[in-house]
Amino acid sequence: MLKKYRAEDLSVFFGQLNEKRYSAETDVTKTVLQIIEDVRQNGDAALKKYTEKFDGVSRESFEIPIENAKKALEKSRIKAPLLAAADNIRKYHEKQIACGFKTESRDGCVVGRRVLPLKRVGIYVPGGKAAYPSSVLMNAIPAKVAGVEEIIMVTPPPKNEEENTDILAAAAVAGVDRIFYCGGAQALAALAYGTETVPKTDKIVGPGNIYVATAKKLLFGTVDIDMIAGPSEICVIADDGAADEYVAADLLSQAEHDELASSVLICFSEEKADRVEKQIEKQLQTLSRREIILKSLKNNGAAVICDSMENAVEIANKIAPEHLELCVSDPFTYLDSVKNAGSVFLGYYSPEPLGDYYAGPNHVLPTSGTARFFSPLSVESFTKTSSFIYYTASALSAAASDITAIARAERLTAHANAIEIRNGK
Repeated sequence: MLKKYRAEDLSVFFGQLNEKRYSAETDVTKTVLQIIEDVRQNGDAALKKYTEKFDGVSRESFEIPIENAKKALEKSRIKAPLLAAADNIRKYHEKQIACGFKTESRDGCVVGRRVLPLKRVGIYVPGGKAAYPSSVLMNAIPAKVAGVEEIIMVTPPPKNEEENTDILAAAAVAGVDRIFYCGGAQALAALAYGTETVPKTDKIVGPGNIYVATAKKLLFGTVDIDMIAGPSEICVIADDGAADEYVAADLLSQAEHDELASSVLICFSEEKADRVEKQIEKQLQTLSRREIILKSLKNNGAAVICDSMENAVEIANKIAPEHLELCVSDPFTYLDSVKNAGSVFLGYYSPEPLGDYYAGPNHVLPTSGTARFFSPLSVESFTKTSSFIYYTASALSAAASDITAIARAERLTAHANAIEIRNGK
């Protein structure tokens, strides 16, 4: 089930890994471009058309009363867990609040930076079988902590009003301001351009299928986005002290997301890999999404056998996984050596779902190797910065020759003139 690789096979492993990452990109650009342009030009009429076509639902109004979310929370079977998770998420993100600064020199010049929240943010939440209330918390709470004035949530319309109540409950917990029942690329176009009823937003965040991801990519520039997320990934470095059943369970936890999800074990003997694989086969029998898991592990599962912890971390840094578990006895010893990972889980009792739901750090993480240069969703994701400058007449006069020299070297004489005219020239 897990393809096995040794150190001398790593060039083959990385070649196959990269090939899978790129082949997962389906070309749906033409279809999504047509949807975006239709919504841009025709607004709610286009939204109504695509909602009927793709979701099989006809709606007179896309917006639902926010009171529905509050009622859903009161009836929710997971009200207490949602509130507990939200509290952890909020406390973690409050530590991320950035401050501006102001610096004043002796001659009275002032320079500085302001940190400003975005005015309005759109959150996309998948519906149906992939309805994740945890995503509502992870996307909306940092925005709220950042001071975003209005949070708009869009989600595909349910076939009946009893569906997706957990999503509505999470929206109430997270402080979402308005909710619209519309999904797919058409919902993102509505958030980017605005329609008669859906307000235009400054940024769109949240997971979705290939059509949603493509729409985000195409709309970037019209609005800001969080990231282009690919299939979920986990890499587990397991030493001999890591219980085989724990390691197997953690690899399975990500494989159930998607047939394209990637689960990689890095260990120090072939015997360890074999024992973990037996545990996978045993646990798989009781899991509801075993068909998806089987395809995921068959196509994208791997076990890499290496000879040292240093080598294991080096391999993990090359993979740059979304989730990295250091399932070893002394994880903090190696934490500083980890350079490329969306989130790192330390020790035998920090499984990946702890981060998905509860601990506090954001679960919106870079995928497909982009942890080399992207960061998790954060409070900073919902802010922008603006600089300011104040100079006195004497300070400008003292700096004038330096400024005009640079301006004239760039042949921008109007720039130089704007300085010189204030300096009596």
